Amino acid sequence: MRVIAGKARRLNLKTIPGNETRPTTDRIKETLFNILQPEIPGCRFLDLFSGSGAIGIEALSRGADYAVFVEKNPKACACIRENLSFTKLSEGGKLLNMDVLQALRSLEGKGVFDIIFMDPPYNNELERQVLEYLKDSTVADKNTLIIVEADLQPVLEYLADSTLANENTLIIIEEDLYTDFSYVEELGYHLIRSKEYKTNKHVFLKK
Repeated sequence: MRVIAGKARRLNLKTIPGNETRPTTDRIKETLFNILQPEIPGCRFLDLFSGSGAIGIEALSRGADYAVFVEKNPKACACIRENLSFTKLSEGGKLLNMDVLQALRSLEGKGVFDIIFMDPPYNNELERQVLEYLKDSTVADKNTLIIVEADLQPVLEYLADSTLANENTLIIIEEDLYTDFSYVEELGYHLIRSKEYKTNKHVFLKK
């Protein structure tokens, strides 16, 4: 895994061995930041369920003013510290080694984030808990762009008729090449980009 663009371009990042975290691949990271790039310079970026810190580090490398990394796994936190040090981006980053909801509570009253990214473990409905919390939080406002990388079915089902997601929520779905997304418009979503690979694809949706 590497930093794709910006001040730390092409520097390799450490990842956590084993299955304790699920790193966002370079392929999806590049597609994501191609979409986000106009919003990155000068922004305040919140990276929830940070893993190796690759997403927040990419944001800092591309010009984000400040990034907060939230990760409860101590091994992953050590990895984030090493990656921030290696990329010389530590000055712009803050690491919170704690549960995501605990971290969000600790950030109340300390400023609004322009972009919030979350890639929680699948099938635990953690994205629902975070979105519910953010509804009444000072961490986000109506202009905050919220990005959710999650499993297809539960996300689309519970967000379709919910106010938890709005036009500032970007949903990233990873599915196999043969998954049909023609029905998403009936649920109120717009497919803004699809990126296909050999065996799977990433689909980017907005409400």
